[in-house]
Amino acid sequence: MNGPGESSVEQLMSHGDMQRFPSLRLDLFITRDFLSPTECDELIALIETQHRPSTLADYNGDAAFRTSSTCDLTEDVPVVMALAEKLSRISGIPPAHAEPLQGQRYEVGQEFKAHTDYFEPQSADYNTYCAVPGQRTWTFMIYLNDVEAGGATRFKVIDKTIRPERGKLVAWNNRHADGSPNAATLHHAMKVRKGRKYVITQWYRERPWG
Repeated sequence: MNGPGESSVEQLMSHGDMQRFPSLRLDLFITRDFLSPTECDELIALIETQHRPSTLADYNGDAAFRTSSTCDLTEDVPVVMALAEKLSRISGIPPAHAEPLQGQRYEVGQEFKAHTDYFEPQSADYNTYCAVPGQRTWTFMIYLNDVEAGGATRFKVIDKTIRPERGKLVAWNNRHADGSPNAATLHHAMKVRKGRKYVITQWYRERPWG
């Protein structure tokens, strides 16, 4: 699949420090030092000023399923605009297909249990959130700090656990080549055991956002 809301293996591997996880089930990429310590600190400061309890698009009845805080970031802030542009360059996806950047903040004991980023077709949340922009295509997530203990991201199906490190970028394709959702993207933001965890997430869509 190759469309305006899509990145590709070739696009991502053209960046010299990018690593591809060896799996036939999931396109998963990792690169370190995507953001500088200064950029990370600026983004953490923004998250600290305006975070709110995280929510679920389709509540499943488990009040402990997602216990982090969320911060909606706007591109009128220079560091946010610069990050959106940098992600568009590395992904090759036009900025029009990007959701607004979102920050997440995890205290000790907080987590986001195993979930996927795509919306289940034929579900109520799919009809609500995908009618205009379409399905989520790619996820780009950046850790903003080193976590003292815990806070890893575990991709359960492929048995890959990624430790949070300041500036590290993790990217994955939420769909198969035929456009169907890829259940192997199931991932768990594991509990923070000591300290805090901050991340930034960029989701892209099939069609322009908004």
